[in-house]
Amino acid sequence: MIRLEQVIEILKKDNNFREISSAGEYYFNWPKEVNFDQLSYDSRKSTENTLFFAKGLNFKKEYLTDLEAAFYVSEFDYEVALPAIIVTDVKRAMALIAASFYDFPQNKLKTLALTGTKGKTTSAYFAKAILDKMNGGKTALLSTAQTTLDGKNYFKSELTTPESLDLLEMMAKALTNGMTHLVMEVSSQAYKTERVYGLTFDVGVFLNISPDHIGPVEHPTLEDYFYCKRQLLKNSRYFVANSEMNHFAIIKEELKERKIPHAFYGADSENKIIESKGLHFVTDGSVSGAFDIRLLGRFNQENALATALATKALGASLENIHDGLALAVVPGRMELLTAKNGAHIYIDYAHNGLSLENLVEVVEEHHAGQLVLVLGSTGNKGESRRKDFGQVIEKHPRLDVILTTDDSNREDPKIIADEIASFVSRTLDFELDRELAIKKAVSKTKSTDDAVIIAGKGTDMFQLKDGKRQPYIGDTAASQKNIYFT
Repeated sequence: MIRLEQVIEILKKDNNFREISSAGEYYFNWPKEVNFDQLSYDSRKSTENTLFFAKGLNFKKEYLTDLEAAFYVSEFDYEVALPAIIVTDVKRAMALIAASFYDFPQNKLKTLALTGTKGKTTSAYFAKAILDKMNGGKTALLSTAQTTLDGKNYFKSELTTPESLDLLEMMAKALTNGMTHLVMEVSSQAYKTERVYGLTFDVGVFLNISPDHIGPVEHPTLEDYFYCKRQLLKNSRYFVANSEMNHFAIIKEELKERKIPHAFYGADSENKIIESKGLHFVTDGSVSGAFDIRLLGRFNQENALATALATKALGASLENIHDGLALAVVPGRMELLTAKNGAHIYIDYAHNGLSLENLVEVVEEHHAGQLVLVLGSTGNKGESRRKDFGQVIEKHPRLDVILTTDDSNREDPKIIADEIASFVSRTLDFELDRELAIKKAVSKTKSTDDAVIIAGKGTDMFQLKDGKRQPYIGDTAASQKNIYFT
């Protein structure tokens, strides 16, 4: 429950209140008491006592015509019968009002937030495993792959970082479920669209930065993308950053000027990996020791080191870190299947150029034979990835590539594939049906020297088409149906 008087006070304090508009008149305060027992931005989930948020570029006046609500909050006066609270920024308003409505759950949880172009989900699962060792399994998780609010039951996430109203509700549910810690991914879009406005995290982690999500509906430039991600820095009480990342100098400079406690990791910092072999690595620094993880690749070991530093700041012991990392399983990240003929099939969420490059390098190192890549790219977002994918393919001539569909949305997947192929000097295969593309890839293998890399969707069991999620068998199931080719 939240009173209208409280809502107005919150907005005025944030310099985000313009006026209340009702029946052609404007008010700086409302003369009657009004109580809201629900917040919503979905007209299908609104009642007579709801405070409704009219948000989004595609919001239309007709959505308010028959809306059942007490008031609506908007940046625009739609001049309907329903009284309106007019604000300068509706998403900032929603974030702060939701925090108050749910009694500030973010202040009752220990929070760890991760950002970066790649590795967020892997690092989130590493962190959850470590913290679970420390707190007895009381860690909630919000990740691209899955979300859990009770540490046991998982469901597919709609967004990397939920809308603020949903995020605060999830935090409140996590508390009700007895959770003490929350690990979450924070995307660049979360800051650009104010999904985490007003939140301060106990620990923030910046893993890396490279061009991604750059296009007309996301970030216009790399600078904008990097700036949005960098907002996590000033909204964290403690910060962990990769000293080897691009543009690290400004991160270091800003941390110093803001006097934010921090730790760096990487070859030129105190915390670094001094030995690496397969799934085993040794570190030096404040979390020095020998560790094992279940994922191949130096980049996964670097993510493990980052989360070790972050969880240590939350009180995890070296034993917690060692045991947690050894047990951590990351859905859709280098998931390994073995065909009857001995060939390995790697299923991975790698969905940008840097992630794909790292994945291919690791698999190439362990397989001297046939190497088949199944790959697509998303439609209507992340257009810059297509060139990046093409450049990775061109750099690795061993790859036998089958381009296919991957959340093509409102674009033609063949046109997307042709754009990827335009950056490659050799001919690439194309198979529209992703399941058939996987079948074709597996059929090309013959021995333990061979491998198939299926990149992009990870654990997703849907294809985004024309703005809607359509059922898809999933890369793992599609592989399992076809691993007995000889």
